[in-house]
Amino acid sequence: MLNALIVEDEYLAREELTYLIEKHSTINIVAAFDDGLDAFKFLQSNKVDIVFLDINVPSIDGMLLARNIAQFSHKPQIIFTTAYKEYAVDAFELEAVDYLLKPLNEQRVMGLLTKLQVRAQELPQPILNIRSKSINLILNNHIHVTAISDICCAIANEKVTQVYTAKGCFIASMTISELMLRLPVSDFFRCHRSYCININEVKEIIPWVNSTYMIKMDHVDQQIPVSRSNLKAFRNLMQL
Repeated sequence: MLNALIVEDEYLAREELTYLIEKHSTINIVAAFDDGLDAFKFLQSNKVDIVFLDINVPSIDGMLLARNIAQFSHKPQIIFTTAYKEYAVDAFELEAVDYLLKPLNEQRVMGLLTKLQVRAQELPQPILNIRSKSINLILNNHIHVTAISDICCAIANEKVTQVYTAKGCFIASMTISELMLRLPVSDFFRCHRSYCININEVKEIIPWVNSTYMIKMDHVDQQIPVSRSNLKAFRNLMQL
């Protein structure tokens, strides 16, 4: 699944783009920001595949943010969204994938989303090695080599992640986004910006406010939320 970030300071434009992405694709929106500096800070510690980027945003404008992103070792694809045609040349010099003019045209956006997903399917898939079958977790200053299949769920806690198994709660010394890169997509799903679940450990799915869900997991006392941005993918995954 492709992960995307939206950087857009206009609430209605941000909501419209979110709606179109959720309606016409399985792209996962991991976060949305109305400020360029906040988005830049997020991208310094979180990897995404796509950034939908407005040009006129506070603190750091979209062009400057895109130039900074171009220096990253992991370069997400940039799609500019703006009401101004005059930035198009600069955008493509930065190797932007596309340039969407506001007001957004639904058919135009749909075509772009299809192209992004087809391109992702054509990329070579990483080769798994034996190290991907286990992960080092910490409890009471001891390192526990834990089978990935034993993980029930994970909860973000700033720069580390709480990882729950049948044996209790451990700490992974990485962000939840970094952890997700170690987990097989066939079994693990990021249902919320701060939570990921092992779909084989789901015990109960509870309807919640705004047509979302809360999830009860084995070996975890608290309920896990499903965010609205991940709702469509969750329903498809769990055949709801």
